[in-house]
Amino acid sequence: MTVIIKSLAVFSFLLALSFTFTEATRFDITNKCSYAVWPASLPTGGGRQLNPGETWPLDIPAGTANARIWGRTNCNFDGSGRGHCGTGDCGGVLQCQLSGAPPTTLAEYSLNQPNNLDFYDISVIDGFNIPMEFSPTNGGCTSLRCPADKCPDAYLFPADNTKTKSCQSGTNYRIVFCP
Repeated sequence: MTVIIKSLAVFSFLLALSFTFTEATRFDITNKCSYAVWPASLPTGGGRQLNPGETWPLDIPAGTANARIWGRTNCNFDGSGRGHCGTGDCGGVLQCQLSGAPPTTLAEYSLNQPNNLDFYDISVIDGFNIPMEFSPTNGGCTSLRCPADKCPDAYLFPADNTKTKSCQSGTNYRIVFCP
């Protein structure tokens, strides 16, 4: 009887622990533009160059909040990762530690928030620089598109709180430049 009680206690502990930790969320960032894009991610991920047709798989920890991904254009970096971008520059470095300078089309998100929901949106409050699609890859949630400098799915001004969408935590996402 003691063995069964101890086994149930261990099982209950492991079950509770499994609900506490969720896996990372996968973001597949794809460049369908005819030119190179240097996506950047804050607070995790830094940045890198994506040539046309390339995808950058990025795993973001559950619970990451107030995060953003944006594309930079017309960049030139040296071997040490120092340089400059024409749009979206983040202090002259490849691995961003600061948000990009306007204009930037932003994919914004907060993962695994209250009620086990992810919240996401596209913002052009800081201006528009690259067409973008931000879509869940599973879960049947809403896809957002910003195909040109008139973006019906994007935040246009800070008080516009109707553009944020939600999806069940554990959903993976795709960001496509020039969809």
